[in-house]
Amino acid sequence: MSKPIIAVVGRPNVGKSTLFNKLIGERRSIVEDTPGVTRDRIYGETEWNGRQLVLIDTGGIEPKTDDIILSQMKVQAQVAIDDADAIIFMCDVRTGLTAADRDIAVMLQKSGKPIIPCINKCDSVGQLPYEYYEFYELGFDLDPITVSSVHGSGTGDLLDACCDALSDWEEGEEEESGIKIAVIGKPNAGKSSIINRFLGENRMIVSDIAGTTRDAVDTRLVNERGTFTFIDTAGIRRQSKIGDQIEKYSVLRAHMAVERADVCLIMIDASVGITEQDEKIAGIAHEAGKASIIVVNKWDSIEKDNSTVKAFTDRIRESLAYMPYAPITFVSAKTGQRIDGLYDLIQSVYEQSHFRVTTGALNDVLGEAMMRVQPPTDKGKRLKIYYMTQTQVAPPTFVLFCNLAELFHFSYQRYIENCLRETYGFKGTPIKMVIKQRGDDPEINVRGKRDKKEKDSDGGDEE
Repeated sequence: MSKPIIAVVGRPNVGKSTLFNKLIGERRSIVEDTPGVTRDRIYGETEWNGRQLVLIDTGGIEPKTDDIILSQMKVQAQVAIDDADAIIFMCDVRTGLTAADRDIAVMLQKSGKPIIPCINKCDSVGQLPYEYYEFYELGFDLDPITVSSVHGSGTGDLLDACCDALSDWEEGEEEESGIKIAVIGKPNAGKSSIINRFLGENRMIVSDIAGTTRDAVDTRLVNERGTFTFIDTAGIRRQSKIGDQIEKYSVLRAHMAVERADVCLIMIDASVGITEQDEKIAGIAHEAGKASIIVVNKWDSIEKDNSTVKAFTDRIRESLAYMPYAPITFVSAKTGQRIDGLYDLIQSVYEQSHFRVTTGALNDVLGEAMMRVQPPTDKGKRLKIYYMTQTQVAPPTFVLFCNLAELFHFSYQRYIENCLRETYGFKGTPIKMVIKQRGDDPEINVRGKRDKKEKDSDGGDEE
């Protein structure tokens, strides 16, 4: 069933992200004393008294500002308000009621949504500070609810009020998240722009300022192609460039986004070319075993001739030699060039990463491969491969049982992998191979003892 959405809004640095993390039970939103840390909308889920709720953490609202980032944060918060079924309006009892609080209250009242006023940083138990009573001036129907987002006190009353405000909300059918796609890359490679192009709206904050996106943001899209959840991530810089705690959290969340994803879009800035940092970022997806597509963005800004695409492709293949399976596409998030074709690529690599081959078919491929190229030998000992089976998908994982694992050189593993790709494709996904020696697997061990016993029995009869 679908779930009601509750937006947490307020001016900067009143504790919205701390409360959000407390309610969902995990540290998903970045929490710092620096105002404006949360910029895009962050989604999370919680359960209260058997009811599932979706929470949206928003960037702080500055009603009157000329700052580009702060003004776009206000737009993002407004979108969250429009999406929400109810709104938690957070204020800070320590600073008291401010002019910005009053302006935000007017904006929220115009939305027509149920508003739950929440006064944060009420850490003293059993007594209300004098400043608390100022917030009645905002004129909401509900009494302000006091909480301490750090300690968690008052959050039960807050969730009770949210559920009461949603008493008339009607449940619908649950919506599937579909294919989860992490968009990763260096700062300013166009990650947010390409998601906005997919969505057809400015859902992500876009700016020429590197590091605009700090959290990993989930955005769901349903169209005639299917259901997709895009995870926009903070740009990953070199470790030496990460100068503050906020960006360290951002890099961690980018890694976590890759772990949650089914498919990774590795964004490369065509105007800069592929760099050492691009290689490291692509390696994150490769090591995590994720299906990947290399997306060369800003292709419209490049002067081209008949050999430009080939030359750029060759440079990428040389730099990313460890992931030759990943398809390369050249796009422009600005103009929309080839963006539509990405849907087919995403679905294709997703299906390839979930493709499963029967054990019988696998061993036919293995037998033919060993006939073409004999397994290696060392000091008079030859590698014997007994059989192969697929144990997992995403990534496709194959276990090969042999007599001596130390003889199964990496080069021969790569040869077997190439034979699998020639037969079944697996385009866009890494392949994982696990080598097990006879004796490591109980079934093989038992089978070996049984074979030896039968052989000894046959020998006794002959005598």
